[in-house]
Amino acid sequence: MDAIIRLEKLDKTYKSAGEPVMAVRSVSLTVERGEFVAIMGTSGSGKSTLMNILGCLDRPTGGRYFLDGMDVSNLTRDEFSDIRNRKLGFVFQSFNLLSRTSALENVELPMLYSRLPMTARQKHEKAMKTLEMVGIAQRADHTPNQLSGGQQQRVAIARALINDPVLFLADEPTGNLDTRTSVEILGIFQRLNEQGITILMVTHENDVARFAKRVVVMRDGRIVSDRLVENRSNAEEELRSLPAEDPLAAAQ
Repeated sequence: MDAIIRLEKLDKTYKSAGEPVMAVRSVSLTVERGEFVAIMGTSGSGKSTLMNILGCLDRPTGGRYFLDGMDVSNLTRDEFSDIRNRKLGFVFQSFNLLSRTSALENVELPMLYSRLPMTARQKHEKAMKTLEMVGIAQRADHTPNQLSGGQQQRVAIARALINDPVLFLADEPTGNLDTRTSVEILGIFQRLNEQGITILMVTHENDVARFAKRVVVMRDGRIVSDRLVENRSNAEEELRSLPAEDPLAAAQ
């Protein structure tokens, strides 16, 4: 098998009021290429800390983390930054788009730090193609405040995909969205996964996790359950069962 993520007895300890607090405790986990995994847990379960480590935003205090075959447990800050740009794509609950730049410019931004030499035209064409993949190319010249929450999240997904990451990380990606828009976004994730993209999604909602193929549950910093999803939800079928979208809301 081809592991994108391999964790070996991973620990993360913080100090609170001088006392050590173990946020992640001896976590071992493997995610193969092409999987769609949801990590669940209540507040304080350690899922957000684990996501930060997987996204090379933080380093473990013990154990080892192999990303796409490379041990990234103890890289420098600059090395972490390089790994994030080359191998990882991020989507967050709050979208994290630059407010004064267009959707197209937001998507082009990660390419400024890419090692691959590209002309301005090539960047433009790739960004437009990626916006088309997520169904938002018609709004390429709009700024975030001219887009709905669902449209902003589509732009954020395109930005996360622009450098062809080996791992797509989504942290509560539907937390700020209504039911229908949430299912639309999860449908994009399912289509991307069908194309071979490895997805790891953090959520606290069972209704969101059931769109993944596998669910890992954390409690008190440990993995307490790791199972395949039975009767997995299909976004296209779910959308057909939901009320039709309000045309006035869609135009906003």
